[in-house]
Amino acid sequence: MRRGWDLERVLFAMAGSVTLLSALLAWAVSPWFLLLTAFTGVSQWMFVLTGNCPASLLLRRVCGLRPAAGT
Repeated sequence: MRRGWDLERVLFAMAGSVTLLSALLAWAVSPWFLLLTAFTGVSQWMFVLTGNCPASLLLRRVCGLRPAAGT
């Protein structure tokens, strides 16, 4: 049995956190922070379609996280 979080779970947590943070910053500072929300959405679709996104590549190389399916 593996311990810790799988790559997908960490990516989901990061995407949710960045989306909430960018919405808060867009409300409090500048609507331009909504571009961060758009980038997060595009990255999520990249992961869905290709299995990789900038965050997943970084998490695999730096943190050694692996996908839940073991691919």
